[in-house]
Amino acid sequence: MVVVMEVGASEAQIQSVIEHLNRYGFDVHRSSGVQQTVLGAIGVKPDFDVRHIKVLDGVADVYRVTEPYKFASRAWKQENTRIDVRGVTIGGDEVVVMAGPCSVEGEEQMEVTAAHVAAHGATFLRGGAFKPRSSPYSFQGLGEEGLRILRGAADRHGLRVITEVMETAQIELIYPYTDVFQIGARNMQNFSLLKEIGKTDKPVFLKRGLSATISEWLMSAEYVMSQGNPHVILCERGIRTFETYTRNTLDLSAVPVVKAKSHLPIVVDPSHGTGIRNKVIPMARAAVAAGADGLMVEVHPDPPNARSDGPQSLYFDQFVELMQQVRRIAEALDRTVRAPERVSV
Repeated sequence: MVVVMEVGASEAQIQSVIEHLNRYGFDVHRSSGVQQTVLGAIGVKPDFDVRHIKVLDGVADVYRVTEPYKFASRAWKQENTRIDVRGVTIGGDEVVVMAGPCSVEGEEQMEVTAAHVAAHGATFLRGGAFKPRSSPYSFQGLGEEGLRILRGAADRHGLRVITEVMETAQIELIYPYTDVFQIGARNMQNFSLLKEIGKTDKPVFLKRGLSATISEWLMSAEYVMSQGNPHVILCERGIRTFETYTRNTLDLSAVPVVKAKSHLPIVVDPSHGTGIRNKVIPMARAAVAAGADGLMVEVHPDPPNARSDGPQSLYFDQFVELMQQVRRIAEALDRTVRAPERVSV
């Protein structure tokens, strides 16, 4: 249930409503906007008569939230959530770009990649230090050494870091190295991990599960937000269907659906969404046109010899092409993509 207070409602009136809700057995979460305060009353009480709250002083309206997710719902918060990550806003007018290799392989690889993507408009450096692989014999990442390499390369080129956390035991280790925690598709419903990440103060980048519905995805966001962390970024990265021409099926219809259902920002990953290098740029263009707040793309200095996901990783010149094209599309929609620093690296 959502209680919308009147514009200019006093603090005494707000506290009185909270006390009434508590007495009726609701847990109350407060969201204060520029003009109005909204109270989220959490609790399953289908027979509760909302008129008990509507008549209280300072209350503008009361209505039930029919979706199972509350904090992630557009009913809970009408305005779009904007998440500031060291001066870069996700969910605003800028379409942010997160770029880098699938996995951190070494100092030189990360240094040249960071220099290139930063020069051409990316604001985040991505790279996995711990890699969830389908085969136990595949490269599993460099661990903490990979985190150190990732953070160093990002700092030298003015980039923010996003990297994946795979289990609760890694949260404390990864925390000082990253600006955003990434939850991979396989962990979208790892509820113990989601709850522990929700207790941190860093943004959480939540990838959609391979077979997850949009409601299930938003419910996973709810797990994070219910623990006190409102800074969740959703990522559409393709779902598993019967199609075999691409690695996954990139569901770009999820972008407008999420925008209607939730206030959270949404980023699209066309690299995992297609799994094929020559499909990444067309789907990146389409993602920006659909209204995505950002892109996550895999870029590698030598894709044929990448230790993971080489076939879907862009060459450096392809990344330049991608940035040029999505910048033009963003401008047509009155949005921006960070301008390049110089012609080439």
